[in-house]
Amino acid sequence: MQPKLHIIICSTRPGRVGPYVGKWFHKLAVRHGKFAALLVDLAEFNLPVYDEPEHPVLQRYQHTHTKNWSASVNAADAYVFVTPEYNFGPPPALLNALNYVYKEWNYKPAGIVSYGGVSGGLRSALVEKLTLTTLKMMPMVEAVTIQHVSKLIDQKKNFTPQDHHVSSGQAMLDELHKWTLALRTMRI
Repeated sequence: MQPKLHIIICSTRPGRVGPYVGKWFHKLAVRHGKFAALLVDLAEFNLPVYDEPEHPVLQRYQHTHTKNWSASVNAADAYVFVTPEYNFGPPPALLNALNYVYKEWNYKPAGIVSYGGVSGGLRSALVEKLTLTTLKMMPMVEAVTIQHVSKLIDQKKNFTPQDHHVSSGQAMLDELHKWTLALRTMRI
């Protein structure tokens, strides 16, 4: 049975380009063939600023939105975060979502597809990796970095990758698969 990969669109703001990049990466992951890949849009969970009365490590969730998010996170064996850069960091919606649950993230690998202007979201990815390691996740060194993302989206809202985006994505998926199989034993 193929491991489950959730490709999470991390921006929730109106006018975002994350869905276009996420759809492209989802197709790449499907073609890669080593994962059962699912595209997950964080905006659809409509998570408010953390509002659970108890610490997430206890997993005693009171709210339906938390239970739904917990089930989604728990269902995956690995993740790819499609992440923009906001003021040199990840979007607040992503940090909020990461903090909503804890054990559901543990001992799972994560890749990052970052996008933005001249930096391609690199600063965001670096900050994100700090949070991921605190959640006992293994962030991949391999990554996809998309500079000047708006120039790569056509009038039909399709993201057109360059060759290095595709090769970087394939390398990240290869490594992510290795880590997924290795870390699976820690979750038993």
